[in-house]
Amino acid sequence: MDNIDWPTLIFQMIWIFLLILLFTGGNQKIQMKLWSIDIRNKLKIIRKYLEDDQRKIENYMRNLGMDAPSILVKRIINYFTIEPVDIEPTDIIKRMDHLIQTSERTIKKIIADQLPDVGVYERSLVETGLAIISVINSIYKVVLHYLLTSEKEHNWVLLMQLQLIMPQILRLVETYHESLDPFLHGKPIGDTAGAYVAYRLVEEGEIISHKIVEDTSIFEVRLDDRRIYVIKAKGPGSNVGRPGIVLAQLVEELKGNVDLVITVDAALKLEGEKRGEIAEGVGAAIGDPGPEKIAIERATTKYGIPLKALVIKMGLDDAINAMKKEIYEACERTYEYVRKLIKEMTKPSSTVIVAGIGNTIGVP
Repeated sequence: MDNIDWPTLIFQMIWIFLLILLFTGGNQKIQMKLWSIDIRNKLKIIRKYLEDDQRKIENYMRNLGMDAPSILVKRIINYFTIEPVDIEPTDIIKRMDHLIQTSERTIKKIIADQLPDVGVYERSLVETGLAIISVINSIYKVVLHYLLTSEKEHNWVLLMQLQLIMPQILRLVETYHESLDPFLHGKPIGDTAGAYVAYRLVEEGEIISHKIVEDTSIFEVRLDDRRIYVIKAKGPGSNVGRPGIVLAQLVEELKGNVDLVITVDAALKLEGEKRGEIAEGVGAAIGDPGPEKIAIERATTKYGIPLKALVIKMGLDDAINAMKKEIYEACERTYEYVRKLIKEMTKPSSTVIVAGIGNTIGVP
């Protein structure tokens, strides 16, 4: 026994153990268990965010006079809209617009029925708050589904992929979680950039007329010796309006006598791009599923109207959280950019349409 080489023996036993794990698949099972534990720990965090946000929105609705808000929360966060058939593309935009509008009107009516004595402004905050919780709830359910599926089928590839993207998913959930408070308090967010630029044009110009169409404000102002129609969502509630449809209707009302159309919106930046960077381009700067954007494109194409776009770069966390100083300063620079662009591309007495795209929360 004294002549036994213990270090060598221990080393050989470890190798034998590792070979047994390798040939029996035990190493894979251990790795799957570790991945599963990591995913479940992150799911617990997501679940906590979801429960915290549900309590916040329920308390907010109780303060508005609702007796049993949990019933409404459960109904809205599980509400869904089925996308139209895209195998046959004929009239797909019209069908998509119909489904989107039906969904939005239904949710608005459900909330209005439950909060009949509450103003439009407060109801808009409730709608957005419930939309945020719905996103977090959907993410939680999808992640849990893939976790349980991979465990049930012993699919280590699926489990590995899920574990690798969990940090990214968790950051996304944290972004939505942090955005709830600004919305419930009616604070301007990063996505308000386009609406704020539109507001600045109205503020500086001489207002000739003002009307509201489909939750969207249309201002006719006189500025820099031009007639400028400014379009933005009706504020200061959480509302995006229907700027594309309204812009197309306005172009038809003016019989195409428009010299320039400018859309201003927030845009997600790439990693490495600076927050608040301004970019100029051509096209409709609007991030809707399709109906609003195509309405702008069709109207300007029909009459050959130049369509310019200005975007303010920001991350998703900037877009749906309280507006940061850099974004506000970029909005002011964009306002000056819009006026410069109008002077460069049009002559005095021209007619211009400027659409400030985005959620107008906190902007009158």
